Amino acid sequence: MKGLPALALLLVLAACSIRSEGDEKPERISICEPLRFEDSPFTHCVAEPGDHEIAMDLSPEESDKPYRSLEIYADEMGDRADVIALVMNGGMFDPEGQPIGYYVEDGLRLTVLNENDGPGNFHMLPNGVFFGETPAGPWRVWDTRRFARDVEDRPHFATQSGPMLVIDGELHGRFAPDGSSRKTRNAVGVDLAGRAHFVISEAPVSFGKLARLYRDVLEIDNALFLDGSVSQMWDPPNGRLDTGPEIGPLIVVTEREP
Repeated sequence: MKGLPALALLLVLAACSIRSEGDEKPERISICEPLRFEDSPFTHCVAEPGDHEIAMDLSPEESDKPYRSLEIYADEMGDRADVIALVMNGGMFDPEGQPIGYYVEDGLRLTVLNENDGPGNFHMLPNGVFFGETPAGPWRVWDTRRFARDVEDRPHFATQSGPMLVIDGELHGRFAPDGSSRKTRNAVGVDLAGRAHFVISEAPVSFGKLARLYRDVLEIDNALFLDGSVSQMWDPPNGRLDTGPEIGPLIVVTEREP
């Protein structure tokens, strides 16, 4: 820079400084926070329309074999993890990890809507579907009967699970206030502003308590149970990566490009 006038030299140095600061990655803020309800600990995460996109992911692009763990999924993401806000197991599955209910990924339907009777939590009717018309929304949780009746176009993503926790502001009719079946559980609900609320319990809880949390605290009219005992989440900004039993479909929340 020898021979540059003083003013020109200052402008060059300032430009270098601006580029240097711009190269630094901003600190990431988690969308999750601890929450306590009726003496039970939970983690509550909120995806905001306009700030986030949501998708389903079952297996790597070159394979039909499900990931089965968040660790494997995180390894697969590599540097792409920089935009991930949250990953959570999302919907019930068979022994091979394949969804047992309606499942749509990137607009492609892998399994059809399951309206059958049967045993287990999935068939504790009404069950329901968490879905989005596009990755950016609108996102919805509807009971299966309403979904079958009112949805004409295939959504961009969808996962069916059960039972519903809250249906049109009412608790599922088969729940005791605080029943004896208590497990680590996770769920999703969408509020009137269109925000998706993901909850995972940090201790075993009943269906009734989880449902009341959605209705009475989060003020959500429609919420869906995702699974129990296997419930796990990956929260990269907080450095949380759960391990545990094998899982199936994954709900992936990513940060939108500004």
